[in-house]
Amino acid sequence: MNELDALVDGARAGFAQAATPADLENAKAQYLGKSGRITELMKGLGALSVDEKKSRGAAINQAKQAIEAALTERRQALADAELQAQLKAEALDVSLPGRQRGQGGLHPVSLTLERIEAIFGSMGFEVADGPEIESDWFNFTALNTPEDHPARSMHDTFYVEGGSDKAPNLLRTHTSPMQIRHAVQHVKRHRADLDAGRSMPEIRVIAPGRTYRVDSDATHSPMFHQCEGLWVGENVSFKDLKHVFNDFCRTFFESDDLVLRFRPSFFPFTEPSAEIDIQFQQGPLAGRWLEVAGSGQVHPNVVRNMGLDPERYIGFAFGMGPDRLTMLRYGVNDLRLFFDGDVRFLAQFR
Repeated sequence: MNELDALVDGARAGFAQAATPADLENAKAQYLGKSGRITELMKGLGALSVDEKKSRGAAINQAKQAIEAALTERRQALADAELQAQLKAEALDVSLPGRQRGQGGLHPVSLTLERIEAIFGSMGFEVADGPEIESDWFNFTALNTPEDHPARSMHDTFYVEGGSDKAPNLLRTHTSPMQIRHAVQHVKRHRADLDAGRSMPEIRVIAPGRTYRVDSDATHSPMFHQCEGLWVGENVSFKDLKHVFNDFCRTFFESDDLVLRFRPSFFPFTEPSAEIDIQFQQGPLAGRWLEVAGSGQVHPNVVRNMGLDPERYIGFAFGMGPDRLTMLRYGVNDLRLFFDGDVRFLAQFR
């Protein structure tokens, strides 16, 4: 064994005896430090000839690399030992289950609204959206409900800043204003056809959304949802209304075992008007008539406010409460449960 091999073996033995990183650094200094054995050997190269310097220098570098490799290996061994000691001291129980993030889901009323939009979408109805803060004109007057009309007392509501003293702005009491807004825009787009005496494409739209009235009990909420519908054309009849709503109810409740009843009623924006009741033939509600919507033929004054001639254009409108439909579909008996924010209740609909 030559001098350099003995040096490498000695370094390996010295590194192996180091029990801590500090001991290892002290051992390193003996071989690779400024005054270490390798440094001293490199300084002695200056006294050698050129040929001897090349061979001797190469051998010293090889020995240095071997010592550095042994140093790195020992450093890693000490780090691994320290990590194992730390893990053992902390006694981490990896068998405990992790903290899972709760899985969310759509609100039951949102599920109902999506279902309503999908069903009427399959019948060719568009979906309209609009402001929840409405003007007196769109919420009442354009819908044939002038300032002194007694039907306004049924819409006790929340008024907000804006508008005028005689016609203040308010939180909309129904989504029927969107029927007027959508129809007016539709007529503007096709004004050239109307002025030329040509037929205008039919207006077929639903308007789902939040509405507001001062009312709160087991079946009413100050904020609730409505879905209004409108179909206006040259040959739209009450018979079409019955077919559309009959198909909607059977599809929504996934049952052909339903009976619909159209009961005469009054709404200022339709004439004639009818309440729509349904009767289930099976289940816990079998035999009971349940009111689900109001409907009727659009009043001529409302057709005029849309910018159309009521002598040529006719149609029907309806309005229903998605909250009530949700209660019927899922068997919920108190409307307030939908708005209490109780996760235990809402989790059932995920």
